[in-house]
Amino acid sequence: MEIRKVGVLGCGLMGSGIAQVAATAGFETVVKEVSDDLIAKGFGGIEKSLAKFAEKGTITSDQQREIRSRLSGTTSFAELADCDIIIEAIIENLEEKRSTYKQLDEICKPETIFASNTSSISITEMMTATSVERQRRFIGMHFFNPVPLMKLVEVVKTILTDDDVYEQAVDFGKKLGKVPVRAGDKTGFIVNRLLVPYMLDAIRALEEGVGSIVDIDNAMKLGCGYPMGPFTLGDFVGLDTTYYIAEIMFNEFREKRFAPPPLLKRMVLAGLYGRKSGRGFYDYKDPKNPTPMNLI
Repeated sequence: MEIRKVGVLGCGLMGSGIAQVAATAGFETVVKEVSDDLIAKGFGGIEKSLAKFAEKGTITSDQQREIRSRLSGTTSFAELADCDIIIEAIIENLEEKRSTYKQLDEICKPETIFASNTSSISITEMMTATSVERQRRFIGMHFFNPVPLMKLVEVVKTILTDDDVYEQAVDFGKKLGKVPVRAGDKTGFIVNRLLVPYMLDAIRALEEGVGSIVDIDNAMKLGCGYPMGPFTLGDFVGLDTTYYIAEIMFNEFREKRFAPPPLLKRMVLAGLYGRKSGRGFYDYKDPKNPTPMNLI
């Protein structure tokens, strides 16, 4: 089966980005959300992003219109029935995802591939909400934010994924202009399996007085060549998101390196989520000149 029509579940930051790259790659793309307002908001973000690409000369104004013409929005699952692949990018809640997949499984054609953009939830746990036949066509496709700019996609295979389906998904990732890496269905996949312990260790180093927020960030930027330090990165990702992923990984592996440090837990309880809340390890009152918070 050739992938021609793409369905995307969710039109938030990740869903809209996935929809944009699919339409840019030439695929007819339909995005499902729970309300017309959320569709309008997501598509507004896509239009701004495409306008920036046009301003930079990455795409022409004609291409900008063509990409937009390949995008449509809906609040009905029925509009996804004839999609060749559906990529889910909804809330990171297992039961919500399982319920969604169960509904889709009942209306989609047998050939449709189901893919989840989850960063941490087991693909196997999600796929068991679908029929035995669908489970052979169930994978993970974990994109990175911002999707139109980040080149990586983790393509995740379960113990039941059909080999041909998996290879088709890898090829689809390439058609989207991404660099696919192959990963097994192990919590955290590749990137978060390595990244989350690093970020948690930085917080422990701060708790233990090894260095300040600024000094630890600068040490990792200038000493290791990272584009941003662990605290700047944590604020960008969202400390609530980091905490949530760490909890899932700790519950899976029961290893200390995945356990959220007390400081992270207290920051999340206090609503210090990072950039999106205005404060995290840094205060973003002046976004261009964030100042470190006094947390210890």
